[in-house]
Amino acid sequence: MKKCNEVMTKKTFFCLPDDLAVDAAQLMKNEHVGAIPIVEDQQTRKLVGIVTDRDLTIRIVAEGLDAKSTKVESIMTRNVVTCKAEDDLQTVVDAMSKHQLRRIPVVDDDNKILGIIAQADVAIHFDHPKKTAAMVKEISQVNGQ
Repeated sequence: MKKCNEVMTKKTFFCLPDDLAVDAAQLMKNEHVGAIPIVEDQQTRKLVGIVTDRDLTIRIVAEGLDAKSTKVESIMTRNVVTCKAEDDLQTVVDAMSKHQLRRIPVVDDDNKILGIIAQADVAIHFDHPKKTAAMVKEISQVNGQ
């Protein structure tokens, strides 16, 4: 079975907690990604959160907040589900299904961001079409329905 480091996108873009939500949104737009890891600082790249396009919609737009004055630390998800570079891809599939996630950051033992695995990466690299379909279904279900 493939390992996470074999299928992850290694080129990751990130923001810092003090960056503005509009900056995260611009980065998503410019880089064609749906999630931005939030790191403690540029040197350590220690993962402290993640902001998704859905977070921007639910936590900024729907709440009527100003993306030009709201820091990402106030809207980021802090308890991020992650995987390790040497984890089997099945570990990611299971985590995505269980937590209804479309993306999972890959970190080292110090929680430094190494890459990210998206649902599309799994679909391309996971050699089990039925399990992949089940994962997509699990992720897409609303409140277990």
